[in-house]
Amino acid sequence: MKITNICCIGAGYVGGPTMAVIAQKCPHIKVTVVDLNEQRIAKWNDADVENIPVYEPGLSNIVAQSRGKNLFFSTEVDKAIEEAQLIFISVNTPTKTYGSGKGMAADLKYIELCARQIARVSKDNKIVVEKSTLPVRTAEAIKNILDHTGNGVQFQILSNPEFLAEGTAVDDLLNPDRVLIGGDTTPEGQNAIQSLVEVYSNWVPKERILTTNIWSSELSKLTANAFLAQRVSSINALSELCEKTGADVSEVAKAIGMDSRIGSKFLKASVGFGGSCFQKDILNLVYISKSFGLHEVADYWEQVIIMNDHQKRRFAKNIIKTLYNTVSGKKIAFLGWSFKKDTNDTRESAAIYVADDLISEQANIAVFDPKVEEKQILNDLNTLESRTDEKNAKGIQTYNNAYEACSNAHAIAVLTEWDEFKTYDWQKIYDGMLKPAFVFDGRNLLDKNKLEKIGFVYQAIGS
Repeated sequence: MKITNICCIGAGYVGGPTMAVIAQKCPHIKVTVVDLNEQRIAKWNDADVENIPVYEPGLSNIVAQSRGKNLFFSTEVDKAIEEAQLIFISVNTPTKTYGSGKGMAADLKYIELCARQIARVSKDNKIVVEKSTLPVRTAEAIKNILDHTGNGVQFQILSNPEFLAEGTAVDDLLNPDRVLIGGDTTPEGQNAIQSLVEVYSNWVPKERILTTNIWSSELSKLTANAFLAQRVSSINALSELCEKTGADVSEVAKAIGMDSRIGSKFLKASVGFGGSCFQKDILNLVYISKSFGLHEVADYWEQVIIMNDHQKRRFAKNIIKTLYNTVSGKKIAFLGWSFKKDTNDTRESAAIYVADDLISEQANIAVFDPKVEEKQILNDLNTLESRTDEKNAKGIQTYNNAYEACSNAHAIAVLTEWDEFKTYDWQKIYDGMLKPAFVFDGRNLLDKNKLEKIGFVYQAIGS
């Protein structure tokens, strides 16, 4: 099937950037991104393209090139589904907060709603592509829903997981390590796979397009994130040992990273990983393992999450301990709230949990993040069972710049590795703080010697 019309259900961190790049690289294909969230779609259509809801370096330029030509953002979901030959499902799949599998299994209610809507609307054959991160065998559930519509429409289900790192998503899309497409081994399934291969072939070399069966594709996504998260938790576990023994975790990471069998990526000690994928995918892997009775396998992967949670709590406890065992009434400036630099995504950010612990100790948190708004910060805290709107209003305040956030602060906690933090006038920041002035570098971002020369008491992870 020659693809000329694509629909993507879900205008979030995956759907928006992915479809923008497809539209740019495939000007002969009409690409429509649909979402029921009217406010989100309005932002994607904002006349000032810098106001689009997802911040990724380079994304606004790509959207501007294609929007209104062959790239469209709409709330008319049924219309886009009906017209499309190929439909990407890119909706949220959060970890369940209720019922069976609570706290581990993926919540697939949005996926099921999409499948039922596609089945209801479709009048001709469609290729449906899983783009959301999903547990193994989800395609089977989607296919069961679509194949029992009774209207004679034939559906082919493909798995095409994303391997985007937020902050570098545009480059990851333009120059991917690989594009993974899984489908049925039937002739119809292979034809559907080939249709999607031809879309990506407009800019991705064919040797980087890997085709598999659908189950292998689904499991590969979970496994890739689990392996990356495992490396972060492994180096963070060693960071605590380094602090006890006098070793420097940065030196250890450099030494082992030069081993070609290990490599240097994801070996930077920090306050912990966040984001929408790592924790969710590992918990999903834990749940799947337990459901098959593989308890040792489940325990192994669950330890990665336990270590990550421990690292965040340990960072907060260290701030309290260093500030003479009390932060009550003390102003702690947070530099960064997003879970990593170059994104406005805050899901599972370490800052949320460090703030929760410190607010519980009656600290006053002052936050500056270049891309995250106050409303989002309060929403993040409100998702925690320990927090309420009233508590948040008393315990946290946001600022428009770092100098105001740090003014009269007892300490600074660096929670996101924004590059601009390294360029600040740290002498000016020091002069405006209460003394002694502490810096707790949760991202090992700043120059220790420079800050200590100014007069700061500086602590980094793992040294």
